[in-house]
Amino acid sequence: MAIIINGKKIANEILENLKEKTAKLDKKPGLAVILANDNDSSKVYVSSKEKHSLYLGFKSCIYRFDKKVTQGELIKAIHELNENPNINGILVQLPLFEHLNANEIIEVINPKKDVDGFHPINVGKLNSNLNPWAVCCTPKGIIKLLKKYNIKIAGKNIVIVGRSNIVGKPLATLLTSEDATVTLAHSKTKNLKSITKEADILISATGHAKLIKANMVKKGAVVIDVGITKQPSGKLVGDVDFEKVKNIASYITPVPGGVGPMTIACLMENTYELYLKQNQ
Repeated sequence: MAIIINGKKIANEILENLKEKTAKLDKKPGLAVILANDNDSSKVYVSSKEKHSLYLGFKSCIYRFDKKVTQGELIKAIHELNENPNINGILVQLPLFEHLNANEIIEVINPKKDVDGFHPINVGKLNSNLNPWAVCCTPKGIIKLLKKYNIKIAGKNIVIVGRSNIVGKPLATLLTSEDATVTLAHSKTKNLKSITKEADILISATGHAKLIKANMVKKGAVVIDVGITKQPSGKLVGDVDFEKVKNIASYITPVPGGVGPMTIACLMENTYELYLKQNQ
């Protein structure tokens, strides 16, 4: 039976530490979130970010736009936030309304306030090992989980299923920097099972419920489940067939309560760290 990696517990430790540090500051970190879609999940995520910001004592600004918003209006809002000295981190909640160009909007964010680490300058710095202003929150959280549980990364064969700019690609870069051998698999990968079976650490970030079956996992592997899907019953499940895979893996993250809380905690940590960098 696998050891269950308790992401919620570790995330709470990060948050409590941040709360203590923030209480000692005269001026508080500020996080601005832009929501320009009708996606129910996005609304839940934004509310959670606001709740955590306020809990830590951060300034929290939520900008909600309806379908009538234009590209120019969003860009103008971001320019104003770039110039606002009370805002240290700017986050554009993805996806956006279909008529909006997300890449163009993200590029408008000042890289020094890019709390998600999505700006091309921060992506380039990450890939060049040149200390980006912020590192993408979910990959950062996964690295923290592995290290907290003393799971060795260097020299390990790691397979990531999912090649998004938000998780798969930056995570591959971070793990390579930790001296792992990384394979980045995706929807076009042939014979996926033969590749995942070779993984010492298997990470899935596709959003396809129970994609990873027990026969796809090497005995004793570490399994990190980034996916989250709401089933018709209302139950949340991950990419991994948890109940069966936990009998094969050595460590495994649950859904919910695994990677998700770490993403929020790292977002808050990024906001705090950007505040420090901007006030040096």
